[in-house]
Amino acid sequence: MRIDVVLLSGMLTLGATAGCAGRTTKVAQTVGVEEPAPATGTDEAQPRRRAKTTVTTTTTAESDKSASGIVGSAAAHRDPGDPIQLMWVEGDVAGMTSILSVDGTSTIGFVDYHQRRRGDVLEAVRIARFNDGSTDEDRVEARIGKTLQTIRGRSIIRNAKGVRTVDITIDVAGGRITGFSGLGEKRETYDERVELPPGTYWGPLIFIVIKNFEQNAVDGRLVFRTVVPTPKPRVLDMELLRQEETTVRRPGGKIDVVRFALRPTVNWLIDPVLHMLTPETNFFVKPGAPPGLARFQGPRNFAGQKIRIE
Repeated sequence: MRIDVVLLSGMLTLGATAGCAGRTTKVAQTVGVEEPAPATGTDEAQPRRRAKTTVTTTTTAESDKSASGIVGSAAAHRDPGDPIQLMWVEGDVAGMTSILSVDGTSTIGFVDYHQRRRGDVLEAVRIARFNDGSTDEDRVEARIGKTLQTIRGRSIIRNAKGVRTVDITIDVAGGRITGFSGLGEKRETYDERVELPPGTYWGPLIFIVIKNFEQNAVDGRLVFRTVVPTPKPRVLDMELLRQEETTVRRPGGKIDVVRFALRPTVNWLIDPVLHMLTPETNFFVKPGAPPGLARFQGPRNFAGQKIRIE
């Protein structure tokens, strides 16, 4: 029996610092992220302590007052494919951040992130570049207002020689997934008609979902539709789960955060093999207005290489 283990391609997006622009004025922001010095030892999440953060960002945020009154009822009745309600207004953002080994002791690459808003359309490009020459790239286009509605996007994985091994185009509005995976005789091509609701999120859009978690979650849980290469493109539901309050160590001190776990909505009793083989994926989020990502720790893509982004 063949078992496709679903991993989270494109999660590297979340290493790019996200920012917000005000709705009433057009504001462009550039987010600068200090590159962390290589850690001198293991610095896993520690018991909670108050500390200062050395992460430097420039961002402008405001609440979407028009949406706040209906958030509670909308969250309680939303289906996985429904678009999330937006509390924070997205704008123009650019930044770079380091990709670390999972233990944080070495730098293995960096993320280059650009996000631009044109009217009610948000475009985002995230390219993760690794020391061996390989890259993971995600491009997304979404309509933003009171909700986040995905229009289309593309996911590309290149090997160390710069050759595309996965190239998937996702047309959410048209309900179509096209592209290929593999090389030579092992290459498979795809042209599939699928139901992709506007609440289908992947790559750079995942952190926007996390940032608006409180406005959309029910009992500490938020479910959304996604598309992931495994390497064959798969459409499935993922769930974000709020976990414990803790701290993460950064150069200069520790940061108070909340851990969020991301996993497929698969009953582990039905598929225990998937439970054993799917790497744990965690987001450590600093509460604030808006919330900020302090750390991502999980798989790079379907190949399963574990990484850390700070």
